[in-house]
Amino acid sequence: MAGSIFGKQFCISTWGESHGKGIGVVIDGCPAGLPLGEEDIQVYLNRRRPGQSQYSTPRKEADQVEILSGVFEGRTTGAPISLLVENTSQRSADYSEIASYYRPGHADFTFDQKYGFRDYRGGGRSSGRETIGRVAGGAVAARILESLGITFCTYTKSIGPVSVEMCRFDAREIQNNPVFMPDAQAAEKAQEYLQQCMKEHNSAGGVIECVVSRVPAGLGDPCFEKLEANLARAMLSIGAVKGFEMGDGFSAARSTGAKNNDAFYIGDQGRVEKATNHAGGVLGGISDGSPLVFRVAVKPTPSISRKQQTVNRKGEEIQIQVKGRHDPVIVPRAVVVVEAMAALVLVDALFFGMTSRMEYLERIWGEPERGFPRTDA
Repeated sequence: MAGSIFGKQFCISTWGESHGKGIGVVIDGCPAGLPLGEEDIQVYLNRRRPGQSQYSTPRKEADQVEILSGVFEGRTTGAPISLLVENTSQRSADYSEIASYYRPGHADFTFDQKYGFRDYRGGGRSSGRETIGRVAGGAVAARILESLGITFCTYTKSIGPVSVEMCRFDAREIQNNPVFMPDAQAAEKAQEYLQQCMKEHNSAGGVIECVVSRVPAGLGDPCFEKLEANLARAMLSIGAVKGFEMGDGFSAARSTGAKNNDAFYIGDQGRVEKATNHAGGVLGGISDGSPLVFRVAVKPTPSISRKQQTVNRKGEEIQIQVKGRHDPVIVPRAVVVVEAMAALVLVDALFFGMTSRMEYLERIWGEPERGFPRTDA
């Protein structure tokens, strides 16, 4: 199965299935000397862990990470970093029925068409548990970004018809409610909406917004490696994500040039700055020094317990009721997945950016006759 590797210079390779022995990731390209421990990664995994509220699957998993390689005495060695999370609460029998039919909204049919065979236990590689490897890898990338002063604020923008009111935005509120909204009133209304969905044996979708601050200008390239294009690819590779927009996004199509253009001015520090940020921090595929702002649309959880129409592998039309343990809404647990994938893209862009000017190379390798990097750079 191809397509389990992401990144070019900072690269992750994820592996494992929902009901296999474990899930993991191998990280290649991490610099030596980064302070890193299992607790740094666990913080991120805890944010996506199941069973934390009535709005996530009741599957009980500690999702405890173990570092198998690439770290010695609390610092990365430069070698590949291998991370493992064991599966401890598999109930594969819950999924034995679906071996014979295709669940609406799932990858069952397309897996059969492509491979002629599929792991039907919880969706195998297409399960939401696949994101453990992404989050673990993204946690390491986030440590690199943290050391450079780059920070994230990622949250649920909307669930179903309930949206955050930006006039009530409070970043501290994100961790105070189970739907990870920065607006207490919206969070309460969203939970009421989810309760109604659950009573109707239904599910909900929503939108996640990510704001990345202190991103330096100059990341990304103007053609096939545009920063927003790589962010879009990363976000759309997440299961259940069906849309991506940067800055004003689709609303820019209803705007005008006079309104949508971000005026430049000289700031207090004598640097070029923007008066607005309709572009979302990217111009011509390259970061402009403003905060990166993007949103992703997450579809409703496809596993619902009401009756649905489908077909089986014999070609017969049937009705089904999906069994198992499922989230009535994916959005809250996907917040950290979005953040992790953004961190992976940004670290890769930073590493590529080091080769964009001769002066960058000269700062490090400016004394080739001595055979080692400059120490006064």
